[in-house]
Amino acid sequence: MYAILDIETTGGKFNEEGITEIAIHKFDGHQVVDQFISLINPEREIQEFVVKLTGINSKMLRNAPKFYEVAKRIIEITEGCIIIAHNASFDYRILRTEFNRLGFDFQRNTLCTVALSKKLIPEAPSHSLGKLCKFIGIPMVDRHRANGDALATVQLFKLLLEKDINKTIIQQSIKYADNRHQKQRYIKILEQLPEKEGLFYIHSEQGVIIYIGRGKNIKQEVNKLFLKDSPKALKIIKRVNHITHEETGNLLFTRLKYHLELVKLRPKFNIIRKRKKIEKNFNHDNLLIIDKGRTPEEHAVILIENNVVLGYAYTNLAFQENQLTVLKSMLTAIESADLAKTIIKNYLLKNKVVKIVRWDLKEEL
Repeated sequence: MYAILDIETTGGKFNEEGITEIAIHKFDGHQVVDQFISLINPEREIQEFVVKLTGINSKMLRNAPKFYEVAKRIIEITEGCIIIAHNASFDYRILRTEFNRLGFDFQRNTLCTVALSKKLIPEAPSHSLGKLCKFIGIPMVDRHRANGDALATVQLFKLLLEKDINKTIIQQSIKYADNRHQKQRYIKILEQLPEKEGLFYIHSEQGVIIYIGRGKNIKQEVNKLFLKDSPKALKIIKRVNHITHEETGNLLFTRLKYHLELVKLRPKFNIIRKRKKIEKNFNHDNLLIIDKGRTPEEHAVILIENNVVLGYAYTNLAFQENQLTVLKSMLTAIESADLAKTIIKNYLLKNKVVKIVRWDLKEEL
């Protein structure tokens, strides 16, 4: 069952608008089975441009019912229905705002005929209600009045129902009040992540990395983020399109890669703190730091030469670690060498690694 509606408002600041007129047509997929049409006294001024657009002025609304007087009827006629409107996010927000003023949490699933028509009538030059109806031959009366626009939306939705041959586009386009589509999408994202140590990268719809996270268990860390309700977390969650990850194998590589990636990529929602430059050199100018890799048979190594961090690599054979020329050919270079040195030095002051090999440049490893 559907509640196809249109609302006219006073205009004004976001979430300070009031309803001046509402029209709701209860539609069972074949015909209208109930309707509610009424002017509403918004108890606030109407913006002049809105008066010119709709023809509704304060004098007309003086004896009209106030919203609280029609609220019960709106609840009843929309009960168990999917709310449909042309630009549904606007009409639904306005309704919720009015109900919130009454202390009532009004929640309904919604469906937008703008979004649907873009999918099912992509050839239309415009998807505004007036131009779209003209393009497909739907007659309109009382344009910019609630009932005229609602009736046109009923006819438009009938056409969209017919054009959705497999009956999947409309079903997939419903926005559920309980955000079930979003929750299902998050579950799918989590299913693809490993329970391994490393980094994760949150990408926006445009593919841009907007946040980098890290932890001993990538899947667990992403799940923790999805459960947060801080303003920053909610902004990140809202923009998640997909998540990529990189296993590191050990805490040293997690820290090193995390901070190097922050400097290189500068994600929008990460805070990059300045680190104090380390003045002291390593105790030995030439070091090979060896730690656990991503698999039992693998090592993670960092090569330092003449007190400069040359790069890192993952090795599988002792031969690769024992031959300096071979090892150097495998290295991933590090651009921010000073930052890398600071991170490694601070880590080694408090933590152990599998092995540290010191050598003289006159002798090959």
